[in-house]
Amino acid sequence: MKPIVLIGIALIVLGAIALAYQGITYTTQEKVLQIGPLEATKKTEKTIPLPPILGAAALAGGIVLLFVGSRKK
Repeated sequence: MKPIVLIGIALIVLGAIALAYQGITYTTQEKVLQIGPLEATKKTEKTIPLPPILGAAALAGGIVLLFVGSRKK
């Protein structure tokens, strides 16, 4: 299989995931207080937003690469 076709498939998958989830959420844990064996932590949830245009562009680019890569010379 041609590398351009594989890249096209990967872009289609990543574009579909970006459109479906529209962001990456992760949790950080921060130590607030520590007194001897006792410790208090704070969990914070953060989100990195992914604009829908990014997912659409990746999807469209993947389709174009798939089409170009599948054409015979």
